[in-house]
Amino acid sequence: MQDKVNREFDRDESAKSLITEDDLRGLEPGARLRVADNAKFTPLAQDIIGEKQIELVKKQPRVASIKVQTVAIGADHGGFPIKEQLKPYLEGLGLKVRDLGTNSSDAVDYPDFAHAVAKAVGDNQNDIGIIIDGAGIGSAMAANKVPNVRAAACYSVALAKNAREHNGANVLTLGSGQNSFEEIKEIVESFLTTDLSEDRHRKRVNKIDNIEKQYSR
Repeated sequence: MQDKVNREFDRDESAKSLITEDDLRGLEPGARLRVADNAKFTPLAQDIIGEKQIELVKKQPRVASIKVQTVAIGADHGGFPIKEQLKPYLEGLGLKVRDLGTNSSDAVDYPDFAHAVAKAVGDNQNDIGIIIDGAGIGSAMAANKVPNVRAAACYSVALAKNAREHNGANVLTLGSGQNSFEEIKEIVESFLTTDLSEDRHRKRVNKIDNIEKQYSR
């Protein structure tokens, strides 16, 4: 019983933008449910919350922990819908967003947009870049051809955190066919709120940069 009292919440549904009655199934009266700050609820879910007096614990974006100020974002036709959803989300976090295309769902070539975003980051015009295509892999390959860019394809919060904390990644590539939008928001937030900090990681990242310099002469 003491463990339950000390827990911040009994169930975490904060990755969902819409809470339905199915998400409340099995919760005891007075339970604490963690939800996104902007979560919406179906009418039946609202009734159940009222009847069971379920306490809503809202998850706030970690705006104060964001390590960057400007973001260059780009996508091919497969990533275009996600890009359009991400822009207002990023702006809501207080970031200045630079959209480098594409601007429709018409078929285009992902290397063109990966190059544009990577160049913006490599030239220090923007702090970080986000690129979305179908899988995220091709864009990472293209972006990593640009000097001063360390691009990482990340499909989970853990990978995004590792890419920043251990590898000093400055470009995040995402696959529109690999994650839901709610998952992508979590991945992006992890990338934005993590930084390269420890000297042992900095030393290894410097070695990565030195390899690039050897072939740039």
